[in-house]
Amino acid sequence: MKFTQLSASLKDNLAPFYLIEGEEAYFRDHAVRAIETASGITQPLLNNVRMEGESLKGDLSSFRDSLYVLPFFDEKRLVRVYEFYPTEREWENFLKPYLEKPCPSTVLLFVNAGKKGAFDFKKKAGVTYVDCSRESEEMLSRWLFGLTRRQGTAIDTDAAELMVSYCARDAARMKLEVEKLTPLAEGRITAELVKEYVAKDVEYKIYELTQAASRGDGTRFFEIADDLMLKGMDENGVLSALVSHFRTLTEVSELTGSDKEISALLNIKPFAVQKDRQIVARLGKERVKKLYEDLFALLASSRGGVYTKTGAYEAAVAKIFFA
Repeated sequence: MKFTQLSASLKDNLAPFYLIEGEEAYFRDHAVRAIETASGITQPLLNNVRMEGESLKGDLSSFRDSLYVLPFFDEKRLVRVYEFYPTEREWENFLKPYLEKPCPSTVLLFVNAGKKGAFDFKKKAGVTYVDCSRESEEMLSRWLFGLTRRQGTAIDTDAAELMVSYCARDAARMKLEVEKLTPLAEGRITAELVKEYVAKDVEYKIYELTQAASRGDGTRFFEIADDLMLKGMDENGVLSALVSHFRTLTEVSELTGSDKEISALLNIKPFAVQKDRQIVARLGKERVKKLYEDLFALLASSRGGVYTKTGAYEAAVAKIFFA
C-alpha cells in the first residue's frame, strides 16, 4: 500500500509484520509513528524495541526467538529494525517460518530506505508493504492541502505546486516550510509567500552545505557537496558558496544594530541574521574572519591558475574541518 493509505488500514487491522521502505524519510518516520500509536503501547521502555540491521548479521536465529517474548503491561510489543536487508536464504530459513506462525502480541517493522540489488520480499506471504518512495507532484500537492489544513491554514493550488517544485518533492522539507509560513500566511499560503520565503532546491542545498561547514559536520558537508557536484556544480561553485557564507558571517560580526537593521543593510532575512549571529558566537569573530580571508584567497588562486579547482577545494575543506 502507499504511505497515504496506511492510517486508514490501521483502523481495521494491525498486521504482524510491516516492511516500511522508500527514500522519503519523512514518510517512513510518519508510518512508524502511526503504527506505534495503533499499537497502544503505554510502556515504551519495555515494549518498543529498536534494533539496527547491522546487529542482526549472523544471529537471526536468536532474533527470531526474541520475537516471541511477551509484552509487559501492554497488549502489544513493537520491534523496529532499521536498514536490514535479508538474503533469500535468510528469508527462507528464519523470517518466512516466523511469519507462518507469528507471535500474536508482536508487531515487527523493517524500516528501510531501500538498497539496490537487495532480495525483494515485498509480495511474500505475511508481509504488509508500506511504500514510502517519493510521490508524484500531483500527489504531494494534495498532501500539502491536508497538511496545511491540519496546521489551521490553507494553501492555494499554484502555491502548492511551487512548494513541491522548490523543495524538489522532499516531504520533510515541505513540512518545515509550511510550519515556517503558517504564522505569516494570515490563513492562506499564497504563491507570493512561497516565492518570497522558500528557497529553491539548489539554494537550500547550498544553505545546508554552509550550515554543515559552520557546525563542523563533515559527514553532512561531504554528502551535500557530492550531491551538488553530481547535479553539475563544480568545486569552484562549492568554494564560492563557502566564501559568500563566511563573508556574510564576517559582515554580521562587525555590524551593530538589531537583526532587522542588519537585515536591511545586507539584504538578507532577519531570521538569517539571527542564525549568523549564533554561528559567530559559537566559532568566534576571529576564526570567522580568518576563514573568510583564507577561503577567498584560495578561490582567487584557483581562478588565477595557481591552484586547480580540486586543489583549492580540498585546501578549503582542510582549513574548515582540520585547522
